[in-house]
Amino acid sequence: MDQARPPIRLLYIDDDRGLSRLVQKELERHGYQVVCAPDADAGYEALKAETFDVCALDHYMPGREGLDVLPDILALPEPPPVVYVTGAQDGRIAVAALRAGAADYVIKDVSEDFTALLRSAIEDALLRRRLERENERAHDEVRQERDRAEALLREVNHRVGNSLQLVSSFISLQLRQLADEGARAALREAQVRIEAVAHVHRRLYTSANVERVQMDEYLAGLVEELSKSIGPNGDGSRLTLCAEPLQVTTDQAVSLGVIVTELVTNAVKYAYEPGAAGEIRILLQKAEDGSRALLTVEDDGPGLGDGAPKGTGLGSKIISAMASGLRSAIELDSAHHGVRARLAFDL
Repeated sequence: MDQARPPIRLLYIDDDRGLSRLVQKELERHGYQVVCAPDADAGYEALKAETFDVCALDHYMPGREGLDVLPDILALPEPPPVVYVTGAQDGRIAVAALRAGAADYVIKDVSEDFTALLRSAIEDALLRRRLERENERAHDEVRQERDRAEALLREVNHRVGNSLQLVSSFISLQLRQLADEGARAALREAQVRIEAVAHVHRRLYTSANVERVQMDEYLAGLVEELSKSIGPNGDGSRLTLCAEPLQVTTDQAVSLGVIVTELVTNAVKYAYEPGAAGEIRILLQKAEDGSRALLTVEDDGPGLGDGAPKGTGLGSKIISAMASGLRSAIELDSAHHGVRARLAFDL
């Protein structure tokens, strides 16, 4: 044993006083500090009163046996590892002690082999305890670093969300200064797109999970915001949502939010006659194989007509880019009366 280290403090609990003196003499020759206790109760009280690095506990003792006091020892606030000592060759006693929480066991006798085996078991138990504590410290450090990283990521999402909200506010200010209706419409569309991304970040920094987004909750909030922007007086298109509780990554949520915003905006502008009320449905469900999901936005309007794109085509380009990021593409259901746009993507 390295003499530069503090001596190992051992509590040896055994009613055999002769063997206790032998253990004390032999182990103190190797630099140990050995305190002997004559029975289980005395040993337990010593452990409550003093600090020991390790405890050796005999099985057969008057009053309480070793297996009786072992649970009490291990229930102490910071119990030392316990090496179980028994003179019986019955392996069931050793197994019972190990199952009860003993670090090791030694078959005792009065030979020098016993003290050598006891010392080896003690040092192995202390090594395992040290490794366990180092492992716990390492896990604590990893958890602390993870918590710091998650807190930082939430703060970043919070700041990004605030910045997007600020940009949206600037657009609102600019809208008040414009008389050209075409420019005003373009800015309003840009504002809706910004709000779709900002909604993801608001969801992230208020969630315990900064890596994944609960899509049914996210879409519910997004549809509510879209409903306010497209029909503040309640006389516009009616949005309905039916979404299964699916989780997606943050990047997927951003892409899906932009796609829904664009498809809903297109449906609001082109599905129904001005002033006419109609339903626009957003559906999200898991595919049969369970590894993919299906997003659908549909209306009951006149459909695409000649199939030529309406407007500037910017919305279609944005949808295509977002779908490509999801390794997918928008498909139109020609059999549906109206427009039904579908997107299948991996979960």
